[in-house]
Amino acid sequence: MAAGDGGPVWNSGAVTDVATTVPCPTCGRPVLWCPASRFRPFCSERCRLIDLGEWLTEGHVIPEPFEGSMPESGAEDRWDHGDQPSSPDRSR
Repeated sequence: MAAGDGGPVWNSGAVTDVATTVPCPTCGRPVLWCPASRFRPFCSERCRLIDLGEWLTEGHVIPEPFEGSMPESGAEDRWDHGDQPSSPDRSR
C-alpha cells in the first residue's frame, strides 16, 4: 500500500494505522505530514513559491494590533531608547 491511501504507514520503525495529512495552504490538496514530504505543509515547490510570492507582494500580512488591544500596563516603557533593549551592565 502507498502512503496516504489510508493503509498502514511506517514511521520511525513503528507502524501507525492512520497517516496524518494536512491540506496544502495554497491549493488544498492533502499533504502527508512526514519527513518524506519535502515541501510540507505545501504539496509542491510551485505551491510553496506561490505562497512566498503572496507574502513578498503583501498579499498576506500579519495585521497590526487594533487600537485598544494592547495591554495598558506600561508596555511602551519596556524599552529604554529608540526601541532598543537595554544592555546589561558588564562593568563587573
